[in-house]
Amino acid sequence: MPYIELEPHLPGITGLLEYRKDTAQPIRELTQFLLRGPSSLSQGERELIAAVVSSGNGCRFCTTAHTAAANLLLGEKDTTSQVFAGIATAPVSDKMKALLTIASRVRVSGKQVTEEDIAAAKSEGATDIEIHDTVLIAALFCLYNRYVDGLNTVTPDDSGYYENLADRIVNHGYTRLPGGYDHLKNKIPS
Repeated sequence: MPYIELEPHLPGITGLLEYRKDTAQPIRELTQFLLRGPSSLSQGERELIAAVVSSGNGCRFCTTAHTAAANLLLGEKDTTSQVFAGIATAPVSDKMKALLTIASRVRVSGKQVTEEDIAAAKSEGATDIEIHDTVLIAALFCLYNRYVDGLNTVTPDDSGYYENLADRIVNHGYTRLPGGYDHLKNKIPS
């Protein structure tokens, strides 16, 4: 049960963002820009960064949601599961391995990122902006993970919920739906 009163049909981050639309707006805009805006990293790669950070932080809601979004964008499920099993052996480019390593270090503490980590990413072709955005996405998802778990939001058990959420994320992005979320009241997650 959430620590504050939230709309029961809006689990996870959605309920929190609806609770404080004024603080939600700049967070949503930043997330939309970082995960859906112009980038040399694919949307699937950026979702993978979010999923890896969320998984490392033990945030079940964010891990499940962003894994589902990454899977949808990548068109398969093997990559995410193999990344979770071990970045070094995952079927992603060496550049992506280096960026995911940086993201994982940021998750622990920004001070965990070393010059060697940055040099390794650059040697695999990562640009300064890709490194910047990886660090910012990782930091942003640390915020989301702590926000969701710190207020004990509802985490549905139904995998179908996350598939629907991933579809909404992929096809609508991170901005608030124009009509809000009242249409979800009949789909209260279990």
